[in-house]
Amino acid sequence: MKKLLLCFLVFTSSFFLPGCWDRIEVNDIALIMGVAIDKKDDNLIEVTVEIISPGLEGGQSNGAGGGVGKTVTRSAVGVNMAEALEKLQERLPRKVFWGHSEIIVISEKLAEEGLLNHIQFFFRHREPRIRAYLFIAKDQAKEVMALLPPIEPTSAEVLREMSVHETLLGVTLLEFMQMAEGESRASALPMIQILPPSKERSGMETIAYISGSAIVKEGKMIGTIDDVVTRGLKWIRNETHHGNLSVKPIEEEGYVTGTIVHADTELIPRKDNNQWTITVKSNIAVEITINETTLDLGLPKNIETLQNSFENQIEQRMKITLDQVQKKMKADVFEFSRAIEVAYPKDWEAMKEDWDIIFPTIEVTFDTNADVTRRGQVQKYE
Repeated sequence: MKKLLLCFLVFTSSFFLPGCWDRIEVNDIALIMGVAIDKKDDNLIEVTVEIISPGLEGGQSNGAGGGVGKTVTRSAVGVNMAEALEKLQERLPRKVFWGHSEIIVISEKLAEEGLLNHIQFFFRHREPRIRAYLFIAKDQAKEVMALLPPIEPTSAEVLREMSVHETLLGVTLLEFMQMAEGESRASALPMIQILPPSKERSGMETIAYISGSAIVKEGKMIGTIDDVVTRGLKWIRNETHHGNLSVKPIEEEGYVTGTIVHADTELIPRKDNNQWTITVKSNIAVEITINETTLDLGLPKNIETLQNSFENQIEQRMKITLDQVQKKMKADVFEFSRAIEVAYPKDWEAMKEDWDIIFPTIEVTFDTNADVTRRGQVQKYE
């Protein structure tokens, strides 16, 4: 009886083991590493993808027509992302797979007209990664996909690594949408441009790099800021975790450079007679790495001088940023609205409808404390 029962269970269990009937072999998929979106005439967009296919080895021809690389690029035109990608799939022998996508690049021209409608695909479709990094290209976005990086295997990997290093801005798709749909409806995105290739390399053997930032409000790009202003933005948003500060002390010829080992910024809102004030409180720990001056760093008064110089430089950066972004562009990319909402929820409910009017009038003060934690082995440079 037991043997018959065992045989019955083995036989019936086979009906619940469908096997691999719906399998997709690795050699049948095209891995999308990066995607670029450009504006075309007649209200059309052009979508270009950078593909690295399993089984392809170095030496495969780049789809853009120039150079030799490990990736293939393909483009298609449509009225929206869905139509363009459908046409793109028609031109590929392998099934498109978005699970490995690392970057999304949008041309400046398209961003100025509005970019929310074009990136919602990456949220609604189940395959794309919402932690892919988002960029604005100063020229055509498709040109970035066609590059042949000398070190990294793909252009997408180059830009992903730069974003992870956080030298300037690094914004994921998720972070952008959270800010774009937040109370301020404003955000900042890194801008990229193509690095001119060295003389010994061909025109395509180069990379794209981050240069400045784009300010986006109500889903449209309204202006740009350079690297210096971007660093000021990072200070205010508590996104500066490393880097260098170089100051020139008064009556000295050379510079003193300190490496940031810790930085912390807090936004403290305050209401006084219907006038709102935001205090940007920053604490920075610095290690001296270069001293080109005659200052003896073994003397406390000289250390205090350097700390004041570091504090002044940081505050000056933030003031320049506020002048351009708060006063001129009137875009709350600093999340002042969030700081007020958390500290004064009732006041925020009463004022949020007029935030675009109130934001430029907010007074910003600074409370900056720089601490030199290490002076180095040599105290005085002769």
